[in-house]
Amino acid sequence: MKKKYTQQQLLNAPLLHGAHKRPVTRRDFIAQGFMTGAATVAAPSIFGLFANPRNAQAALSADIEALKSACGIAVQGAGKIPFICFDLAGGASMAGSNVLVGGPGGQLDFLSSAGYNKLGLPGDMVPSGTGFVNSDYGLSFHTDSGYLRGIQEKTAPATAANTNGAVIPARSDNDTGNNPHNPMYGINRVGADGSLLTLIGSRNSDSGGNSMAPANMIDLALRPTKVDRPSDVTGLVDVGDLVGLLSQDDAVSVMESIYRISDKKIANVNTRVTTDAVIKEMVRCGYVKSADLADRFGNPSTLNPALDPDIVGPAGIFTQEEFDSDGEFRKTASVMKLVVNGFAGAGTVTMSGYDYHTGDRAVGEVRDLRAGRCIGACLEYAARVGVPLMVYVFSDGSVSSNGMIDDSINGRGKGVWTSDNSSTAASFFMVYSPDGRPNLVGGNAEEQAIHQQIGYMRPDASTETASSPAANNPNLLVETVILNYMALHGEQNLFNQPGFFPSHGLGNTTLRDSLVAFQPIVNGKIGG
Repeated sequence: MKKKYTQQQLLNAPLLHGAHKRPVTRRDFIAQGFMTGAATVAAPSIFGLFANPRNAQAALSADIEALKSACGIAVQGAGKIPFICFDLAGGASMAGSNVLVGGPGGQLDFLSSAGYNKLGLPGDMVPSGTGFVNSDYGLSFHTDSGYLRGIQEKTAPATAANTNGAVIPARSDNDTGNNPHNPMYGINRVGADGSLLTLIGSRNSDSGGNSMAPANMIDLALRPTKVDRPSDVTGLVDVGDLVGLLSQDDAVSVMESIYRISDKKIANVNTRVTTDAVIKEMVRCGYVKSADLADRFGNPSTLNPALDPDIVGPAGIFTQEEFDSDGEFRKTASVMKLVVNGFAGAGTVTMSGYDYHTGDRAVGEVRDLRAGRCIGACLEYAARVGVPLMVYVFSDGSVSSNGMIDDSINGRGKGVWTSDNSSTAASFFMVYSPDGRPNLVGGNAEEQAIHQQIGYMRPDASTETASSPAANNPNLLVETVILNYMALHGEQNLFNQPGFFPSHGLGNTTLRDSLVAFQPIVNGKIGG
C-alpha cells in the first residue's frame, strides 16, 4: 500500500530508515531531517559596502573618507565573484533525474535504459526520448527535474539566458560527515573575502556545513560564523543608539565632528608612552570606524533580507507567505543577501533531509523542488543586483532505484529511491553573468560538450572513476571546483603557484586545462 504524506511531511518530516543505525551524531540528525541545517555565508567581493554594490554611498565627508584606507577599513571587498554552495545533507540524487550525465561525449552521450532505470527514470522518461532534455540554463536538465522546476519558478527568462553550468560525476561516501566536500576555505585562499565576514556556516563545525572541508585547506582563524536567520544577519553590526535618535545623515555628521574635535585634542597630548603614535592612531581610527559604520549600515534595510523588496514582497523572489513559513527560504535569503552584495563572498547553505531513499519517490521530488527554488533564488537575486555568481551543489553520496514506480501525484510516475548508492553520485555548478551567458571552453560543439561534463558515467550509470581526478576523490573534487572558480577570473594559471595549491592532485597543465568548463567572465578582480 502506498504511503500517504501531508505536504509538511514531504518537506520536513524526519526520514526513518530501518537499514540505518539510530541517529546519534549531529550530522546524522541533519541528514535524516531531525535537525535543519542553517545557512553558511563566506565573504569575498568587490561589492562589500553597499546595499547595491554598483552604487557607492558617499555620505562621509571627503577628509574622513580619505582616512578609511589608512585605518584598515575595506572600501570594497576582495573583488571576486560571489560564491554560494548548497550542501544537501544525506545523499541526494543529482545525476539523470535532475542534471543529465552521459558518457565520454558529454551530457547528451546517453546512457543505457538500464542505467537510467537505476537513476530513477522509467523507459518512457529516458532523456534519449523526445522532449526530455531542457537546456534553457545552458546546463542540460531532465525536463521533469525537481531542481529545474524549482529554478524555473524563481528566475526570469533573462536570468536563464545569462546562466550556464557544468556537472562533475564524482563518487563520495554515503551517510558520513567525513567527505571533504566543502570548498569555502579554498575559495577564500584564492581571494574571496568580504567587508563584514570571511566565512559563515550553517553548522558549528570547522567547515560551517554538513560535510567537512579538506584538511589541508582549513584555516581555523577563518572558522565560519553561524548564520541561519535574518536576525543573525542584522546582528552582525551594531551602530549604537545614536542612529535612531537622529537621522542616519545627522548621526554620521555627529560622529565626524567628534573625530575632528578629538583629533585636535589628541595632537596636543603626550601620552608619555613609547608607542605614542600607535595609541593616537588607534583612537583616531576608532572614531573613523564608528562614522563609517553609521554611514554604511545605519539604514536597517542595508543588511536585512526581510526588508529587501527584491527578496520579499509583491515583486520579490519570495512571497511574504513563503518567507514567513519556510525556514529554508529565510536561510537562503540571509546568505544570498550577504554574499551577492559583498558583505560576504562565499557561503554554504546546508539543507537537511536528503537521505530520502524512503521506498517512494514523492519525498525526494518535493525536497528537490525546494532545493531548486533556493538555487534559483540566488541566481535571480544576483541578476537583480547586477553581479556575477557561482552556485555549487553537492551531497554526501547518492541514491538509486530498483525500477519500482511511484504513481502518486508527487511521485510523478518515476522510480522509487530504494537504497544509498555512491556510484551514481555527482555534483554540479551554475554560473550567472550580467554580461551574457558564460562561454564554454572549446573550439566546437563536441569539445564544449566534454568541458560541460567533467568526467563521465558508464552506460550502467556508474561513475567511471578513471574519467577525471575528481571522479573518486572528494578532495580533488574540491580542487576541481576551485580551479573552475579561478578560471572564471582568468587566473587558473596561478592554481599551482606558492600560496595557492602547489601540492595539488590535478595533474599537469594540460590535464588541468581539460577540467575547466568556462572561459573567463571577469578579468581578475571584478571591475578590474
